[in-house]
Amino acid sequence: MIGDVLTSSILFKALREKYPKAELHYLIYPHTLPVIENNPYIDRIITYKPEEDGKPLKFLNFLKLIRNENYEIVIDVYSKIATGIISKASGAPVRISYHKWYTSYLYTKTVKQRHKPTTNAGLAIENRMLLLKALEKAFPVELKPEIYLTEKEKAKAKNQLLKAGIDPKNSLFMIGVLGSSKEKTYPPEFMAVLLDEIAKNPQADFLFNYIPKQKKEVEVIYNLCTPETRERIHLNIYGKNLREFLALTAHCNALIGNEGGAINMAKALKIPTFAIFSPQINKDAWAIYEDRQNQSVHLKDFKPELFKEKKANPNLYQSFSPILIIPKLQRFLAELNSLKTS
Repeated sequence: MIGDVLTSSILFKALREKYPKAELHYLIYPHTLPVIENNPYIDRIITYKPEEDGKPLKFLNFLKLIRNENYEIVIDVYSKIATGIISKASGAPVRISYHKWYTSYLYTKTVKQRHKPTTNAGLAIENRMLLLKALEKAFPVELKPEIYLTEKEKAKAKNQLLKAGIDPKNSLFMIGVLGSSKEKTYPPEFMAVLLDEIAKNPQADFLFNYIPKQKKEVEVIYNLCTPETRERIHLNIYGKNLREFLALTAHCNALIGNEGGAINMAKALKIPTFAIFSPQINKDAWAIYEDRQNQSVHLKDFKPELFKEKKANPNLYQSFSPILIIPKLQRFLAELNSLKTS
């Protein structure tokens, strides 16, 4: 996924600083490429198309390609059976991944993941950096992901906002209105209440993060908002591709909404975030670098008794009323305003 690829890119900066003459390659799915475009620490990007999964001949040809690279070290962050096979087939004398009983034989070194974070970086960051400690203990515990936009990309997005008549003096919020799936999406009627709350600031403007095929879902939330809020939502301004979304987000005062890849991308752009975690997501893993500028809410923070069972009830979102979120959202907006004026 995009968030995983972005988060794992921290390994390249750490490796480059430790081994400045090393050649570093990154194996990813093609659709995740935009978040690591222009990354100065990556020498080469190798893409593997998901549609090739399950096609033995193409997979065997891909394994040959990897073996012909003569890698000395392979670090498997994805840690699935397929990537384990790729790691083994590479023939690299050093192959590192997370410890799992059913794939450990495919690697030369494995590390056990932590279950509680030791820093505000979060488990997603800390566990990735643990993989490097299998090489050498001197690697840092954490690093922040970064996204590299060009000046041309930022200028184009700024011009798009100005043409739309958005006052640059206003507070501009990118809203993550939809999650990666229906189950991971904060209920539309609840999201509309939060937008109405933010819109109490008469100088607030909104952009929605969506793609054209999601427009009907987005319009449901739009129509649930008050007329005053709808006047401030610029539905026709959106990123037509991931790089355009990133460039628009870079001009926002914050990204607010469903936790997911967009939240992680905003953090990598150094844009403040307020994330709403879906009940089935482990907040300890993905609450990355929480501080004054990056905050989040999870139903478990308010009603821990609902999480006694190991598997979260998919209907728990209905218990996550906006009333629970609004006080923390108000504090986040106040903090954002103080940072803006300081």
